[in-house]
Amino acid sequence: MSFNKNISLAVIKRLPRYYRYLGDILDDGITRISSKEISQRMDITASQIRQDLNNFGCFGQQGYGYNTELLYGEIKKILGLEKQYSMIIVGAGNIGQALANYINFQKRGFNFIALFDANPKLIGLTVRGIEIYDVDKLAKYLSNIPVDIAVLAIPKNAAHDVAQILIDGGVKGIWNFSNIDIKTPDDVKVENVHLTDSLMTLSYKLNEQEILSRLNRPAH
Repeated sequence: MSFNKNISLAVIKRLPRYYRYLGDILDDGITRISSKEISQRMDITASQIRQDLNNFGCFGQQGYGYNTELLYGEIKKILGLEKQYSMIIVGAGNIGQALANYINFQKRGFNFIALFDANPKLIGLTVRGIEIYDVDKLAKYLSNIPVDIAVLAIPKNAAHDVAQILIDGGVKGIWNFSNIDIKTPDDVKVENVHLTDSLMTLSYKLNEQEILSRLNRPAH
């Protein structure tokens, strides 16, 4: 496995899709698959699939295709999923609790170990056995317990201050749901998630379909 430093974000965002589809293919008992067969399942051209995978090495053989289990394992390594990650959630509201309750994260190696919130009514409660701590104790907690990834599920006006506490505490990955983009040092990676952007994209698609349908409607 090799890495090309100039890999585009579009390619990186397709890797989890490849991983999911290959997992489904393995569950179906398919041990060998071609890029054409993958393309039919994923609605991506076979050429695009080959180009994407070639960024990381040569995994297939012409006339043979891909060993499904081998390719699945290689993409797992590329995504860093052979590791275990300790995670915390800052913000134990609806989004934070929903994420803590999603057990598939743990199956992928993402292990929540604590939640934090400013609401006194939540402090001391547990979500799936994970305790909610006072957010004022966050810096002290990080000084004693190493954390790989922090989820930010707090109002945007508090996001920058909390992100700085996380950075100072040695957290190297931030999954940010605070509806504001956060900038960090180069050695701290951020994935900014805007749920409304995804919903508005769906709205665009529905609106586009409605307009096209209207344009294609025969005149009376």
